[in-house]
Amino acid sequence: MDTEQARFNMVEQQIRTWEVLDPEVLDLLFTVRREEFVPAAYRMLAFADLEIPLPGGERMWTPKMEARVVQELKLVPGESVLEIGTGSGYLTALMASRNALVTSVEIDAGLAAEAKQRLARAGLTELEVTVGDGARGWGTLPYDAIVLTGSTPILPDSFVKQLKPGGRVFAVVGEAPAMTARMVRWVAPGSVTEQDLFETVIAPLRNAEAPSRFRF
Repeated sequence: MDTEQARFNMVEQQIRTWEVLDPEVLDLLFTVRREEFVPAAYRMLAFADLEIPLPGGERMWTPKMEARVVQELKLVPGESVLEIGTGSGYLTALMASRNALVTSVEIDAGLAAEAKQRLARAGLTELEVTVGDGARGWGTLPYDAIVLTGSTPILPDSFVKQLKPGGRVFAVVGEAPAMTARMVRWVAPGSVTEQDLFETVIAPLRNAEAPSRFRF
């Protein structure tokens, strides 16, 4: 496989057509090598428009999803990011490569260990990958941006409460087959705005908060 041609085709045929046009984000896709974060058995599919299986039944997002979320977050150097669900570590790498200070929480210890190794090989050391269940919140520190890489039927208030002024949360909210990628932004103390970005379906976070069900 001609890796660089495949990477170019991914950007031109998948990423740009999904309204990802920020030149800094597009440049990242050439400098942060996605194939280095894909399990060896699926390396030939690194640039394909599909979710790639990870150990433990998890999956990498599609390339267009990763790029679109990085664009929507509009990270600036020095901003703090909380990522719930490290997975392969590729989205972590993209955000850290924008000089964001990333704290990533992964419930699967094996995935976390592998992601740490990949990130270290990529020279990205100014970040933290920790093992834990962050589906309903993580710690008490405030963040400029929070990203949930698995879906959640409802977005716990705990994440909104951890936003710094001007901060934002990206989450895929809902249950299959109807899920919405949503950006929640801090606008004033106790006040946020919500923007629905696009429809999609991704696997839920383990232990994601679910709405109350009526029982008869």
